[in-house]
Amino acid sequence: MLRPPVMVREFDELVPFQQKLYFAVGMFDGVHLGHQAVIASAVRSAKQGGGIAGTLTFRPHPSRLFHPEHPKPLILTPEIQAHKLTQLGMELVIQKTFDRSLAAVSAEGFITLLKNKLPTLEALYVGENFRFGKGRLGDVAFLVEKGTLLGITVLSMVAIKCRGLPISSTWIREALQQGRIEEANQLLGYPYFSHGTLTPGEQRGRRIGFPTLNIPWCPELKPRYGVYGVRIIAPASLAGKVGVANYGVRPTVGTNENPLLEIHLFEEPPPLGPHDTHLTVEWLIFIREEQTFPSLTALQKQIGRDKAAVQRRLK
Repeated sequence: MLRPPVMVREFDELVPFQQKLYFAVGMFDGVHLGHQAVIASAVRSAKQGGGIAGTLTFRPHPSRLFHPEHPKPLILTPEIQAHKLTQLGMELVIQKTFDRSLAAVSAEGFITLLKNKLPTLEALYVGENFRFGKGRLGDVAFLVEKGTLLGITVLSMVAIKCRGLPISSTWIREALQQGRIEEANQLLGYPYFSHGTLTPGEQRGRRIGFPTLNIPWCPELKPRYGVYGVRIIAPASLAGKVGVANYGVRPTVGTNENPLLEIHLFEEPPPLGPHDTHLTVEWLIFIREEQTFPSLTALQKQIGRDKAAVQRRLK
């Protein structure tokens, strides 16, 4: 199970704090290596100052408001984003609703809003390209200037690069959508993973010799449909076990509207306990795209080849 984060959606849900607050602010979509540098700075300062480290992020992506015809899908579900942030040391996560009223707040008004809603705010941590306020007119220099007047320290972090290019959520989205899972994992700084409730299947896999564990997986940003090498990280009884997984709509056995992640483990798993109802799965390598096969026999043979390919590459 994922550790429950301390998470709220609106400022008004917060209990007043007496401690100093050290807040990282941004979309943090993916919580990739660049985001982690900003978050680590806030966590260090909170520890040194004896305060609380927090994150202010936003959902949905602003493009859903400004460009509804071409919105940017978010990489992580709210639950997984909050989990990653708390895993990195954040004690408080605010996933603020990004709506028209927030979009209309000026850059100066946004800083004032933060100070009013977080009166013990000591410092803000952002990326070097952070923009905010109506029309995205606020930048880091403006944030430093206005923050100083309100007694708020502002620190910006330079972009983290990979292969000479700044790591970005856009780059990671493209990698996931194209099946470049190893590249996406390198940029994220951790393996992309799914977390969901185990769902009984129709036992087709078992009938052809490849029983599966199944979880529905339908995030905004869907990875490329296909076959992957994966590793289980929870529940504890399955932790560390590897296998081959198909992610998609299973066209060989009919039309399925919602994608499913079906995992066949290389070792026969132990019986699951009554509380082992959730599965957390890391995606490690991409083998091939999802295909339609003329028969279950043809599918069975291909799964055998996929299994061998994963075992060879993960050996």
